[in-house]
Amino acid sequence: MTPEIMAAIYAVAFPNGRAWSAAEISDMLASSLIFAIEGDVGFAIGRVIVDEAELLTIAVAPEHQGEGLGLVLLNQFETESKTRGACWAILEVAQDNAAALALYTRSGYEICGERPGYYSRPNGEQITASLMKKALR
Repeated sequence: MTPEIMAAIYAVAFPNGRAWSAAEISDMLASSLIFAIEGDVGFAIGRVIVDEAELLTIAVAPEHQGEGLGLVLLNQFETESKTRGACWAILEVAQDNAAALALYTRSGYEICGERPGYYSRPNGEQITASLMKKALR
């Protein structure tokens, strides 16, 4: 999957956020610490530093959301993270993203903190991010 396709999926998957450009995605993926899990209509991007994995994003095309693809990508992210030596996974998610919160909670992630006003919406609203973690080993 090219960075251009990833950027297009990201833009429609997160219409209330700032879209990532193809150049930003390409620059991210140039790092040896960062990896992508790719599906036909979605992807996940993560990184592992020492023993900690961070899920940077999961994006699934809107017409395919709710089909379990997010769970597949999350499981593949965790598997790759363990292969790279991670013992923990962390992520942040907007508190108004009920579907993502439900996915992460069902998958064993627990809220461990928050970042008030972390996400900005097009209307200027500031949304708190929940920080979540999960033991991988």
